[in-house]
Amino acid sequence: MANKYYVVELTSEERKQLKRLISIGKTAAYKQRHARILLLADEGAGSKPTTDEQIAEAVNCGVATIERLRKRFIEEGLEAALERHKSSRRYERKLDGDGEAHLIALACGDPPDGYKRWTLRILADRMVELEYVDSLSYQTVRRTLKKTNLSLG
Repeated sequence: MANKYYVVELTSEERKQLKRLISIGKTAAYKQRHARILLLADEGAGSKPTTDEQIAEAVNCGVATIERLRKRFIEEGLEAALERHKSSRRYERKLDGDGEAHLIALACGDPPDGYKRWTLRILADRMVELEYVDSLSYQTVRRTLKKTNLSLG
């Protein structure tokens, strides 16, 4: 059995709450799975310790899921352990209002020599070439033009 850094010890009230959550059957499947994992991982009140591998087999999930759930329960509490983990990732916008204005002005102008019309990739490349941004995906150009209801056709 591997070392368990996060030992789950549920109170009797938490145990009742988790059992009720499982028995209702109207809650989301991931919540029920998390409740089952916590009940099986419980080492309080004289419960027999269960290995993460045994829990993973019983609940049909990975051992890493159980380890993450143990950690979240200890660090953040029962409610956080039952919910999905919120992403803390932040995405910076490539185009601010000024960049969008330059893109729209460029798209409304004449296409480069040798082309009949602007393409998303050519617009993205031209924005980088004119040094409005350091890099730009054609998908960002597409989303921006769609947001402003501007058609290239």
